[in-house]
Amino acid sequence: MSTFKTLVVVVLSATVVVSAVYWAQRNKPIPVTLTTVESGEIERTVTNTRAGTLNACRRARLSPSLGGQISSLPVKEGEKVKKGQVLFEIWNNDLLAQTQLAQSEFTASKALQQQACIQFELAEREATRMTKLLARGLVSDEIADKAVGQSQASKAACDAAIATVSISQAKILVARAALERSRLIAPFDGTIAEVNGELGEYITPSPVGIPTPPAVDIIDNSCLYVSAPIDEVDAPEIRAGMIARISLDAFGKQFFDGRVRRVAPYVLDKEKQARTVDIEVDFITDKDNSNMLPGYTADVEVIIDSHSNSLRIPTEALLEGNKVYLFDPDFDTITEVEVTIGLSNWKHSEVLTGLEQGQQIVTSIDRDGLMDGAVVKTEKVLK
Repeated sequence: MSTFKTLVVVVLSATVVVSAVYWAQRNKPIPVTLTTVESGEIERTVTNTRAGTLNACRRARLSPSLGGQISSLPVKEGEKVKKGQVLFEIWNNDLLAQTQLAQSEFTASKALQQQACIQFELAEREATRMTKLLARGLVSDEIADKAVGQSQASKAACDAAIATVSISQAKILVARAALERSRLIAPFDGTIAEVNGELGEYITPSPVGIPTPPAVDIIDNSCLYVSAPIDEVDAPEIRAGMIARISLDAFGKQFFDGRVRRVAPYVLDKEKQARTVDIEVDFITDKDNSNMLPGYTADVEVIIDSHSNSLRIPTEALLEGNKVYLFDPDFDTITEVEVTIGLSNWKHSEVLTGLEQGQQIVTSIDRDGLMDGAVVKTEKVLK
């Protein structure tokens, strides 16, 4: 009997201790981070699903259509060039000679044409004169017919000479076209991004269907845009002309104003279960972008809708079911409150009903022990 009483006392003591610890822990204030409900601008945005890319508006990857030995390479990587400047040239002395020959043939044919046509003018005047004399009976029919025949023959010779001149002009164009195929000319003002080849090396044209590095890669850094993939679910809301924000990994937390210039008219399915639509966004900021390099990783945030001077809270403070923990400064407790949410993005959510400006809510909702009615202590207040 004594043993039984001792066992009961021990159990009761343990129960009391556990209960005391439980209530002590339950009533121990939980440190939380608070934020004040405020008014401000709220936006609903759409962002890219995968990293976008900074591109130059104009970029030309140039390669010659002829094979041969590189005879001239007057540019280097990083060098700025002007439109029409020669960037690359294959040995073409034979083509130069053909061009000069065609030019000489044209000059000769032009002189022969002038000679033939002058003779035609003289013969035509002579035929007219003989025809008049024949009408007056001063010359015979034979002499007049001979003059007319010579005039007609001279006209045919003049026409043939004119045709020969046209042929000579066409030969010049053919020779020049062949010469141009041996050269790479800058299609616009820009910067040389890449040069593949050295002076004296031999180069061959790319086989059909087999991509090879360009001989010269030229880009125009004065105009840049971002190409980024958008989830197919969000794509129907995006239209050309919408305002967007651009961020570049290389520039940290700096943002640049942009405008959507194009939404692709088709869906890409490069990855399973990840169909996307590419959009292009232009820079519309006055900030200097001369130090931006095509190929940088970029992200875009397209603004679908926005409200100014709206009541807003951090999105991270929302619980499941659109609820928040409202802080009561009089009793240092929190109350679970349901709110009605309007526009929302990853940073802020618009509150339509359920909260008032100046109230404080909990943002550190992942703390252990948080529940409706819990006692808390303020660890930090976010601004």
